[in-house]
Amino acid sequence: MAMMTSGCGSSESSSVTESRTEGTTTVSVTTTVTTTTTPAETFGTTQHPAKEASEYGKVIALTFDDGPNTTCTPLVLDLLEKYNARASFFVIGDNITEESAQVMKRAYGMGCEINSHSRTHSDMKKMTAEEIKAEMSYTSELVEKYIGEPPRFFRPPYIAVNQTMFDSIDLPFINGKGCNDWEEKVTAQQRIDKVLEVAEDGDIILLHDQPSNYQTVEALETIIPELQKQGYELVTLTELFYAKGITPVSDSTPKIYSNCMQEGNW
Repeated sequence: MAMMTSGCGSSESSSVTESRTEGTTTVSVTTTVTTTTTPAETFGTTQHPAKEASEYGKVIALTFDDGPNTTCTPLVLDLLEKYNARASFFVIGDNITEESAQVMKRAYGMGCEINSHSRTHSDMKKMTAEEIKAEMSYTSELVEKYIGEPPRFFRPPYIAVNQTMFDSIDLPFINGKGCNDWEEKVTAQQRIDKVLEVAEDGDIILLHDQPSNYQTVEALETIIPELQKQGYELVTLTELFYAKGITPVSDSTPKIYSNCMQEGNW
């Protein structure tokens, strides 16, 4: 199985409106958020009840790194909403502000999952166990503050890992199949082609909702309906593992997933 590593580089109801201009087109985005504080009670459900595992067919988890923000993340959510799809967001603690938290809450209210991408997006292999735990607890506490439950999965920055990290973090480690979409030189069409080329049942697709990553938003306009046309249901990571009857490893075993059914540790 080929794996791409990440080189990546934010009530109650509220609304956040953003405008951006590309060429001659101005796009306005209004994000409306309703606070949801009901946590998932068992593995295999989101705050929206999951189906029985036997009712799922082919499943893929779209995942997005480096949010939350009030520019690109809402556009990703608009497309997920348009196509009745769910995804998982790996947020950076230092990107969670009062404004971006409203976007994060919107995602959670839509049935998406909020997971951890550390506090500072630093190379955690260079950290002590205490520093690693501080990075994790900061982000986990903020996520729980705003959506009512802590992250369930962790994606290490740069997919850089060592045994100290596995020993210090009690969440399943997630990688994914990517298309290098943090690089501006990678066109929207190249992103589309790569994702559709590698997609398989049980896959985790690694994408980015960085503040100005509009080419990925453009690519999603094709990726999402095309995957659905191919018979895939786009689900959260929790649902992905649940649908396949797999409990992800969350102990000190050095395992990191790009497909929930992978046999090896990488």
